[in-house]
Amino acid sequence: MPAAPQTTASEAPFRPFETHLDRGAALRHLQAATAGADDGELFLERRRGESLVFDDGRLRTASYDATEGFGLRAVRGETAGYAHATQLDEAGLARAVATTRLAVGAGGGTLALPPARSNHRLYTDADPITGAAFPAKVELLREIDAVARGMDPRVVQVTVGLAASHQEIAILRPEDALFEDVRPMARLNLSVIVEQDGRRESGSMGGGGRYGLDGLMARDFWEPALREALRIALVNLRAEPAPAGVMDVVLGPGWPGILLHEAVGHGLEGDFNRKGASAFAGLMGQQVAAKGVTVLDDGTIPDRRGSISIDDEGTPSHRTTLIEDGVLVGYMQDRQSARLMGVEPTGNGRRESHAHAPMTRMTNTYMLAGQDDPAGMLADVKDGLYAVGFGGGQVDITNGKFVFSCTEAYRVRDGKVGAPVKGATLIGDGATALQKIRAIGNDMALDPGIGNCGKAGQWVPVGVGQPSLLIGGLTVGGAG
Repeated sequence: MPAAPQTTASEAPFRPFETHLDRGAALRHLQAATAGADDGELFLERRRGESLVFDDGRLRTASYDATEGFGLRAVRGETAGYAHATQLDEAGLARAVATTRLAVGAGGGTLALPPARSNHRLYTDADPITGAAFPAKVELLREIDAVARGMDPRVVQVTVGLAASHQEIAILRPEDALFEDVRPMARLNLSVIVEQDGRRESGSMGGGGRYGLDGLMARDFWEPALREALRIALVNLRAEPAPAGVMDVVLGPGWPGILLHEAVGHGLEGDFNRKGASAFAGLMGQQVAAKGVTVLDDGTIPDRRGSISIDDEGTPSHRTTLIEDGVLVGYMQDRQSARLMGVEPTGNGRRESHAHAPMTRMTNTYMLAGQDDPAGMLADVKDGLYAVGFGGGQVDITNGKFVFSCTEAYRVRDGKVGAPVKGATLIGDGATALQKIRAIGNDMALDPGIGNCGKAGQWVPVGVGQPSLLIGGLTVGGAG
């Protein structure tokens, strides 16, 4: 692999109070914006990103973007004023003060204490974009395409995406506390389409995290992932129409945790609960899931896609227990929700960029392993479904109702895994599904690092995970 390019002046560390703004002047504007407020901060960001997509035998797109800017926030009670700009200068900051003051009014709030300091670093500072020369990245994508087409004559299309980004942030608080973080991200996406007798099916796989490109570009990473994508496509090529009805469902480990994330995780975010908009609102201390179910949100796992050393308010990331042995014991909290609910922040205040105000968001959300053998779980199913992979889904946070489509699933009869099925959807609600868990596997796994989460128009990287689960009586939508 060619040597990494030399660092240029544009890649020098982000030091906005040395290169763009006088810290004293910025602090005075921030203090003017937050006078009489309960909380607030000046969030400064520089982000670079690169994306390459190789499709249909050629480099389809190659993009590079670089942005920087600030977001100024003042919070009083339930109200937040927010202003942002892409220009890091005092004139823009002065204009932003007027906007944020609208939220504070003539308030006489007491400014919240700053976040606690933390020394832990969960990932490297290195920029993954500079980890390999551009020609080497293009050649890698071309090689993956050629290898995929040589794996099976039924392969008719291959799409490979390689993306890397480098985000640097600085958070200035009104009491002059400064918090900083540098966040790398890399991801490889692989998609294969196969065709036989006029029928086309697809399979995909990928992975990534907060590290450099070296691991993703190594053949011992991408070739097994490519074979897995091909395997899924070939499985779907012989899939039969999915059944429909109420039946027992076994969920596989790892990525199927996306159902837990959507149907349960969002309902355990503090902002939804303080507003009474969650199906779990008012249930603290109550049994909300089957015995043995323990669910965590953990932003402290090194190098994981959803991990953050500090959140976007400066709070150190936490390992937060949400459900313990089936009992609701905690919510995820940003600073505003925590203050209004009389609890401590949990490091879940996240934002997509400087152009977005922070809100309560998940990091890596997963269920702990149980004691059950996954093979034994399948053996207990008389007539049901084994769901291994999931695609898109829809969830109503207010009642937890979900609809999820399966990308890989099998019919199970008399304890034996049978033919793959196509077009299966799982329908239910998170609270009921948690109560119907009958067995928890000993095979907990995290996803390979591919998750993104949307909320209120903002997208952030997340992780999910779970062990195999046997859920009784889920509604399966299918073809018959």
